[in-house]
Amino acid sequence: MLSVMVVDDDPAILDVTRLVLERSHEISVRPVSSSREALDVLQKSSFDAIVLDYDLPEINGIEFLKIIRGKGDVTPVIIFTGVGRENAAIAALNNGANFFLKKGENMEMPFIELRRMIRHAVEQRFMGKAKGLSRKIVFDLVNFSLDAEFAIDPEGNVLAWNRTMEQLTGVPSQTLLDKGNSAYAEPFFGKRQKMLIDMVFFSEDAIRKARYMVINREKNGPAVAVTRARKADGTEWTLWMKATPLFDNHGEFIAAACIVRDVTTTFKDVSIEEESPVAASSTPSAAEGEAASLGGSFINRILGKAMVQYKEGVNLYARNRNYRGAIEAFERAIEIDPKLPYVWNDRGICIRTLGDYDEALKSFLRAVELAPGNVEILYELGETLEQMGVLQMNNKYLEAAVETFKMVVSLLPNNMDSWNHIGICLKELGRPEESKFYFDRSRDIRLWKKDTPVPRKRNEYL
Repeated sequence: MLSVMVVDDDPAILDVTRLVLERSHEISVRPVSSSREALDVLQKSSFDAIVLDYDLPEINGIEFLKIIRGKGDVTPVIIFTGVGRENAAIAALNNGANFFLKKGENMEMPFIELRRMIRHAVEQRFMGKAKGLSRKIVFDLVNFSLDAEFAIDPEGNVLAWNRTMEQLTGVPSQTLLDKGNSAYAEPFFGKRQKMLIDMVFFSEDAIRKARYMVINREKNGPAVAVTRARKADGTEWTLWMKATPLFDNHGEFIAAACIVRDVTTTFKDVSIEEESPVAASSTPSAAEGEAASLGGSFINRILGKAMVQYKEGVNLYARNRNYRGAIEAFERAIEIDPKLPYVWNDRGICIRTLGDYDEALKSFLRAVELAPGNVEILYELGETLEQMGVLQMNNKYLEAAVETFKMVVSLLPNNMDSWNHIGICLKELGRPEESKFYFDRSRDIRLWKKDTPVPRKRNEYL
């Protein structure tokens, strides 16, 4: 039952108001005949709503309203005013009244409307509390997170920007809180534009068109994607983002949150942009001709055809960035000779670049099976496992990446990149002290200028 205090100096109005409002058995009325008495009552009791006459002696309705609002009392107030008091009613609304209602000659009609206003005012207050509570929960959750995270409300205004995000971007939270119009994108992109957090209800295709490589997309759930960005100072970096909509217990959308990671080192070779297919540089008939020119036995001719297809694939992806065309060429080579490890390896590179990590992993594992001591293949396998571990936040892949890169450095002790990758994986695994050793080793190799790069089979054909 709703509790309502009715303040009016006319006893007849008080009686009628109480009678009509309590008739529904949903409202309990506390009648009060003066504003001073009402102030005394409010010191001891609280109400769901207050119905207030404007023409009160000593302290009129607007003055009463100013007093209680000045004390922080947010109880809904409905001003009950006579005909001809429109200006006073507007002043009351400007001073915090929720509604105003004219007293008319027909006594029954205003009271029906009054009941409706009371219910509506109470509902508004409840929703306001719920909204405020939801905002507080979102704020606390974001600030509790150890990841760099921020949140925006449905209108696009920043609700929270945690300390880790401040460290990542160098932008303090107070400069962005309550800011809208994509101001939160500037620290990442150097300008205001839509981010993944703005696209939590977009389709996967729409996100891709915004130049994101989509890793995972759930309907009305989290979206995980990688994109490249340029800061205001011109520095480029690669960003991993996980954005999700947040709903209250009524299913209402109340906010969107986004975790951001700098994965520039891990994803330096990943293609984010939409691919622009380039025509193959050689046709099957040309490949046949080159293979035939090799002469020799039937086996050599078969091997020659595979080599031609491999060369074609290398040129397509290394020179023209035509990854799909390159994959087709590598698969033609595999049909001819499925035991060429570097073909499986380069096929995996192209598939990984297009974002299909599971299929890429299969290709690298097949290459390792065929050439278990090949440094290039082990290195590419390690990078793939590392990227999968970061994207899926899966320690199993990160641990496998560490072991794979350790195999590389055992074969190639002065490979600076492999030592650095081990450090990155260990840091992601929450082992920063251990990672420091590997980062220092990578730095020392660079300072000594003794770096031994991983040899690339494809370079023989470029």
